[in-house]
Amino acid sequence: MIAIVGGGISGLATAYQLACERVPFVLFEASGRVGGVVETARRHGFVIECGPDSWVTEKPGARELAIELGLEDQIIASNDHWRRTYVQQGKQLVPIPDGMRMMVPAKWGPLLESPLFSWQARLAYLREPKRAQELKASAPAHDEPVADFVRRHFGEEVAGSLAGPLLSAVFGGDIARLSVRAVMPAFVRMEAEEGSLIAAVQRRAQQPAQAIFTSLAGGLETLIDAMILKLPAGSVRLREPVLQVQGDDGGWRLTTASGVARFEALVLATPSHITRSWLPPPMANLLPQEASSAVLVALAFAPEQATRLRIPRGFGFVVPSGQGEEHPLLACTFVDQKFPGRVPQGGVLLRAFFGGRSGEALLGETDDTLMELARRQLGRVLGPLPQALETVVCRWPQSLAQYTVGHLERMAELEEMRRAMPGLHLVGNAYYGVGLPDLIRQGRVTARVLAGQAQHVSI
Repeated sequence: MIAIVGGGISGLATAYQLACERVPFVLFEASGRVGGVVETARRHGFVIECGPDSWVTEKPGARELAIELGLEDQIIASNDHWRRTYVQQGKQLVPIPDGMRMMVPAKWGPLLESPLFSWQARLAYLREPKRAQELKASAPAHDEPVADFVRRHFGEEVAGSLAGPLLSAVFGGDIARLSVRAVMPAFVRMEAEEGSLIAAVQRRAQQPAQAIFTSLAGGLETLIDAMILKLPAGSVRLREPVLQVQGDDGGWRLTTASGVARFEALVLATPSHITRSWLPPPMANLLPQEASSAVLVALAFAPEQATRLRIPRGFGFVVPSGQGEEHPLLACTFVDQKFPGRVPQGGVLLRAFFGGRSGEALLGETDDTLMELARRQLGRVLGPLPQALETVVCRWPQSLAQYTVGHLERMAELEEMRRAMPGLHLVGNAYYGVGLPDLIRQGRVTARVLAGQAQHVSI
């Protein structure tokens, strides 16, 4: 029997795959539901995601799972003909030039005409392809902060005004501390192969384009519900936190409120701060020592209310630091423009995010306080907002592990130690990616390894 501790997306994917392999397991979840941050509220025709709203299309794991679960007709692509992201500058939203891949331009025209950058930043962009051999030769053999990597190619302005807010919106972290090899591996490979990121991105831009993001028409919780239906009866124990984990003569002994049980193998799918408490210090010290918290405020406006709004065309905006707010937004998504079918005809749905230090500081505030804070900051750039038909406030404490410099090296060392502890497996967003496809892949690969070991033992 296998124990899975933690019913977030990675733990649930592990359970689902074990069920497919017909390997017995018990999943322990401290809360009253599985799915973790994947949660969807459906109200008055609005599909409101309380956590992630999609996955990156080029990573196949989530799409493959959805198809396997019979949800192919639910798969929807982002409205990329509407795709535009803005950067807040004071009370203005300035569009990021068309054709950018993160901070790297695939087209010269929009970049050179953009008011987002000073002439010095544009000049740094123009010089970057000419420095290809220099950049390739000077690329460090070791990990470095994202900020240093971006500065080396495009300078301080691009690092602070574009790369910083874009990555903070995804990871909730500081690019001065985030590991470039862990959070931007594709760009590191481009530098190693070609030196110039611009040359590499522009060459790849010739390939057929696909939608950037993918989601499910009924919301991402549809994926959770479909996996739950495939699990054996009695295999999930909700509201049963694990109190203690101990090695036990080649197996594992778990203590819960219901008692003590022994298992042949253990999958820890818990947040990193919980996992650390159960591992010996040499392993615990290798896990991410920090995790950012997030607060989401969703505002849904009925068609008659939406006529009073002036939302620019696009997917949303990000907010650089230094905007004069004590607890500034990280970002806002214009959900009704990003995906089809998220709102009633003519409705508008905004999702505002607080994270980093602000996310942590705001966790204890009331819903009313958080809604008012979001409304005030959104109104600063979008104009006064009418009363929303529906509001949703979600808090996700310590939900995003921070991949600081040296993360991949620490994970390799952690994996070597884990292999010396028979039956122990680790999955979740503390290790090799924070997106849904990464977490699903981790869970399913782990389950297949366990199934192979179970088959070997039975033989």
